[in-house]
Amino acid sequence: MPSLCRTCLHQYDTGARCPDCGSPRVMSHPELFDLSIAHMDCDAFYASVEKRDNPALRDRPLIIGGGRRGVVSTACYIARIKGVRSAMPMFQALKLCPEAEILPPRMDVYSDISREIRAMMQELTPAIEPLSLDEAFLDLTGTEKLHHAPPAVMLARLVNRMEAEIGISGSIGLSHNKFLAKVASDLDKPRGFSVIGKAETDDFLRDRPVSMIWGVGAVGRENLEKAGIRTFADLLRWDRQDLHVRFGSMGERLWHLARGQDFRKISAHEPIKSVSKETTFNEDTANADLLDGHIWRLSEQVADRAKAKQISGRVVTLKLKTAKFKLVTRRLSLSDPTQLADRIYRTARDLMANVDEGPYRLIGVGISDLRPEDDADRTPDLLDPDAAKRTDAERATDKIREKFGRDAIKKGRALR
Repeated sequence: MPSLCRTCLHQYDTGARCPDCGSPRVMSHPELFDLSIAHMDCDAFYASVEKRDNPALRDRPLIIGGGRRGVVSTACYIARIKGVRSAMPMFQALKLCPEAEILPPRMDVYSDISREIRAMMQELTPAIEPLSLDEAFLDLTGTEKLHHAPPAVMLARLVNRMEAEIGISGSIGLSHNKFLAKVASDLDKPRGFSVIGKAETDDFLRDRPVSMIWGVGAVGRENLEKAGIRTFADLLRWDRQDLHVRFGSMGERLWHLARGQDFRKISAHEPIKSVSKETTFNEDTANADLLDGHIWRLSEQVADRAKAKQISGRVVTLKLKTAKFKLVTRRLSLSDPTQLADRIYRTARDLMANVDEGPYRLIGVGISDLRPEDDADRTPDLLDPDAAKRTDAERATDKIREKFGRDAIKKGRALR
């Protein structure tokens, strides 16, 4: 059976230990050197960076998040043993692991490290599809002649370099499509390397829970369970048309995934679908002035990002989370796309006026249905004669801030 030592990268036939260096970190699989679709996921990325930069934290449970009122961004594996998970409310995480050290995220540091890792990936293949700062799909099809080694060897070399040069570990999933590569990368974390071959796909999936499908959250699982679908074997019993009738376009995808089929290509230039910003309050609030101030600040941040990326959005979304963790969203489609903070703010403010389920613990503002900035704000609002003046004022403000810094001009509502 084809085998690879993940320590010295020696390729050989089956053996529990590497015949060259004696390492037990050996990967053996019949299709090991034939597969080329991979998913690389850094291990507890934010927490790993903090432990790398502060060795005193190495043996302590560590949670990265936005304070006691926020949610967990990530947790180290020591905290995960206690049940702490990403996106868990911080108060719940602290009940499970009260001795944990809590640190706020340092996004600028994480972004810099992510770029270092991305540069290493680009030495292997240009076909990289990032999912976030710490994970990406890679297609190494046809690269064996270039590197004089099969994809599995180059992927093992990648994570070895990450540890040696950056101090961050990662786990690899290798398979014949994106769905199974991502599933594989979660099978043996941390510092894992898992393979799902074509020949074993049906047997591998049959008794697994459908919750392992990426994108199927709590609501999706509940809907599937109502239909009697808990495992892939349950899915296989459904007719393709019946799945489509019951679950729409998702039903079609489920039919293919039940058979281990995923025809999506790895796209190196996945388009941005939305721009949004949100904030979690230190205390629940229903104060209208305070909420209005947050809506303005979030709208301004969304507008700044849209302008920087030279895009605009035709749909404005307001997102709220109540004190009881109920998620409330409101959307409005505009007559033409916008990238103006003033217009985003006024739309979100009007959406807020139609919501009465407070107090709230979180608020967010975003734009979607994105278009080029050349399409933005072309149609004057005949019902608002001052809109043109506010637009000119915002454009002038942008130029002043570009020259003198963001704090050169502030609106009074931003201070609420």
